[in-house]
Amino acid sequence: MRGLVAVVVKGWPRLSETFIAQEILALERRGLDLLIVSLRRPTDRFTHPIHAEIRSPVHYLPEYLHEAPGRVLRAWRAVRRLPGYPRARSAWLADLARDRTRNRGRRFGQALVLAAEFGGVASIHAHFLHTPASVARYAGLMLGVGWSFSAHAKDVWTTPEWEKREKLAGTRFGVTCTRANLAHLAALAPSPEVVELVYHGLDRTRFPTRVAERPPRDGSDPADPVRLLSVGRLVEKKGFDDLLSALATLPPALCWTLDVVGGGALEARLRRQAAALGIGERVRWPGSLPHDRVIGHFAGADLFVLASRITADGDRDGLPNVLMEAQLLGAACVATRVSGTPELIEPEVNGLLVAPRDPAALAAALERAIADPALRARLAEAGRRVVTEKFSFEEGVDRIAAKLTAPSTPAAPVRDPSASLARDETSPVS
Repeated sequence: MRGLVAVVVKGWPRLSETFIAQEILALERRGLDLLIVSLRRPTDRFTHPIHAEIRSPVHYLPEYLHEAPGRVLRAWRAVRRLPGYPRARSAWLADLARDRTRNRGRRFGQALVLAAEFGGVASIHAHFLHTPASVARYAGLMLGVGWSFSAHAKDVWTTPEWEKREKLAGTRFGVTCTRANLAHLAALAPSPEVVELVYHGLDRTRFPTRVAERPPRDGSDPADPVRLLSVGRLVEKKGFDDLLSALATLPPALCWTLDVVGGGALEARLRRQAAALGIGERVRWPGSLPHDRVIGHFAGADLFVLASRITADGDRDGLPNVLMEAQLLGAACVATRVSGTPELIEPEVNGLLVAPRDPAALAAALERAIADPALRARLAEAGRRVVTEKFSFEEGVDRIAAKLTAPSTPAAPVRDPSASLARDETSPVS
């Protein structure tokens, strides 16, 4: 099937979701006709160079319905006469009965706008199984076209089970980026074949071909400390507070510095924690940076650390691209055993793994790696080999492209447990 594919994303462009931009550009280069549909406008200070290379048009839906009431009303008037509108409305009302939130209403309104303004799409593909997939599902039902999804991390583990079951029952296909995600979603799907494992991988053409030389620093020279790096949004699931707690317990004579690249709501709190622990002068906070500068940090790091954990609401990483980038660029890695990380890092072979939320174990691994440059060199060499040989970006995109261009069929009929909730069809929320 050839035709316009609407790719629904939560926000565009986003530095933290460069893997999505990488995939979109690769699909363009395979001849797919794409439309990027964003639920939110950009908030990042920088963009990745890859965003400038993408030629697909970008269409922004109203982020909040009250900000564009006329646009939503016009969309409803255009869409409500489509044959698929009653099915979409029934699906939405059934969801609303179990999730009576403004967010649920907003997604239906955004789907109305998508269906009205781009009724000629051949299929819809959503990045993330939560809100973008809701918009894709409702719009697909309205238009009578198939929809699909890529599931990543938070969306897999914080979406209610009933909602995942219904989306999996109605999608053309789904892909996800870790075996843990795959096992979870396949168990909820009407058949396991609905979801496939596709690792993000790295487009290696965007990275230096040669690995920077690292001096054999061992933490004994105050003038030449071991350089630690961590990259990620400053949010709870990244475990930066655990990392700071671990570093504070290292022997005072061990010489190290840490760069934390990324921004987020927890920055002020983490800075205060580092100061209170007595390590504030050893930790630098460059903030969010464009990708070329992040690459420079990777190339200069002796040791990359990621202390991810699972939060109380189930949020967690998938398989963090920053781990693959660090290994591709020659940094040894210490990380926590969360979600897809063990699929990339085999302990003692191409990295060190410890339990999440265990600063003592993390400190022991860090002390060992800081003091042993030969260990770091061995782990780094194996890490680069694993990323290069086992995580093929091109193969994954080929599989997604084949699925998106396969014949599309609309979703199966929607069960209508909301019949008793039927309302007068004279308003956009009916």
